[in-house]
Amino acid sequence: MEFLYDPQVWIALATLTLLELVLGIDNIIFISILSGKLPPEQQPKARIIGLSMALIMRVILLFSLSWIIGLTEPLFTILGKSFSGRDLVLLIGGLFLIGKSTHEIHGSLEGVEGHQVKKVFASFTSVIIQITLLDIVFSLDSVITAIGMVKELWIMVVAVVISIVAMMFFANPIGKFVERHPTVKMLALAFLLLIGFTLTAESFHVEIPKGYIYGAMAFSVFVELLNMRLRQRGTPVDLHDAYNELEAIQEDSE
Repeated sequence: MEFLYDPQVWIALATLTLLELVLGIDNIIFISILSGKLPPEQQPKARIIGLSMALIMRVILLFSLSWIIGLTEPLFTILGKSFSGRDLVLLIGGLFLIGKSTHEIHGSLEGVEGHQVKKVFASFTSVIIQITLLDIVFSLDSVITAIGMVKELWIMVVAVVISIVAMMFFANPIGKFVERHPTVKMLALAFLLLIGFTLTAESFHVEIPKGYIYGAMAFSVFVELLNMRLRQRGTPVDLHDAYNELEAIQEDSE
């Protein structure tokens, strides 16, 4: 138990936990947007399940360090570029994120209101599947970051557990906030596009410093908060909602 009195251990734990929280922002955004497609009573459940899956996968990956390290070994080479298992996961996840975000932006801006209401109650499983698929990508990136920072497995596990539990507390407020403010939702979708592009670039070994990405995101959030302050007395913009049950029912009755 002597290691508990080592200040470097606690510094490493605090630093890694903070980093895991920062890396988990994109995870929360994605879960919040996807769960927003469900009826209000199912949204908290979807967020908790999504983050629980993220926690389980990250802990499993941490206990499979040899397999994770093996994912970084080159599998094949194309035009002088070597691709590993990690690269393929990042490529698939990045392209999926870009496609999904583009589809959501199009649906919100140019989609038809309330015409997919019948899919609402049947979409819970599909939403969880989509969250799980992206959790794999986010978890892989998170675990590789943890492995690169510390050597002690227990520090990695504790940091991941603390960060995910903290995200569970913030997931519902963030989800409700995003749904109440359409421009914030659009900004969040733009963030997911940016993250998808970053993951795709990383799969081709084009490293984009994370500090630039999160710095740009933080600045965008700051500007949006200022805009929200100016728009407080105005009428907020209304995005299309393909899952609006009330309006779909009214439309069908007409």
